[in-house]
Amino acid sequence: MNYIGSKNKLSGFLYTHFCKVIKESLENCVVCDAFGGSGAVGKMLKEHNTKEIISNDREYYSYVLNQNYIANSFDWRDMGKRVEYLNALEGIEGKIFRRYCLGGGEGRMYFSDENGKKIDAIRVEIQKWFEFKEITEQEFFFFLASLLESADSVANTASVYGAFLKHYKKTAQKNLEYKPAEFLPHQNKHRVYNQDANSLIREIEGDILYLDPPYNSREYGANYHLLNTIALYDDFTPQGKTGLRDYERSNFCKKNRVYEALEDLIANARFKYIFLSYNNEGLLTQEQIKEMFSKYGKYDLKQIKYQRFKADNARVAKSSCVLECLHILIK
Repeated sequence: MNYIGSKNKLSGFLYTHFCKVIKESLENCVVCDAFGGSGAVGKMLKEHNTKEIISNDREYYSYVLNQNYIANSFDWRDMGKRVEYLNALEGIEGKIFRRYCLGGGEGRMYFSDENGKKIDAIRVEIQKWFEFKEITEQEFFFFLASLLESADSVANTASVYGAFLKHYKKTAQKNLEYKPAEFLPHQNKHRVYNQDANSLIREIEGDILYLDPPYNSREYGANYHLLNTIALYDDFTPQGKTGLRDYERSNFCKKNRVYEALEDLIANARFKYIFLSYNNEGLLTQEQIKEMFSKYGKYDLKQIKYQRFKADNARVAKSSCVLECLHILIK
């Protein structure tokens, strides 16, 4: 999934500095990824046999992805026949087709008509299996995460769902292929939450707290609203041309609230080591973060140049790189 702020390509950078700072193996650590997103950091932690991962994100689609990638531990290959069955389903005219496909009559072009119908058919079938107890809760998250990933690969967008394209791009014209969202089975037990990070921080404790909040005013609830809609598959009235659903706005996306929101996390964190990913174009300046962190302990900063996220790969930005900053606090 091409995801804003994904740390997939930076996971090695993060792991290196985690280990340098704590001076021990992650196998002995409880690590919280408080803004889990698409699960890139959580998957890295799982690969390195972290003792316990606490993954959290208030967006439901992220909760689904991380329940699959982080919490799941069964052999997903045993689901092969069910994956094949879902992939062979005939489409139905359900909620996604009616609201977000051109043939549904509301003028939106997020998916081709056939792909929208296929998403509907698969989503309905997964729900039936779960309600009739044919699959476990963790298997439900596996099938649903697989649908989110498969649907995203044929979405007619410039990587985010804030708007759809006026013409179907090549990948959106391909038939949806339902593929398993493969995860690493792990003997350790991990926890996944769907809460506001500032509320959750008062309930948990551990060794390492990793923070990767939004850097600017772009809201994830708006940019990925359609993934939430597929995951929830609920009834609501889509708003406006883009069919937005109601979403809660983040204090981390508000210039006048972000400092207070971040300091609340730092002050209430029962973790010795705190790492914050933030870039040089964020709402907070490096000096503001340094000043804040220094109130609570020993501060350090590591930096790396990083490829700017481009929603449209055909568009060449004036500057292709940003400076990714890893702010470090030993509390």
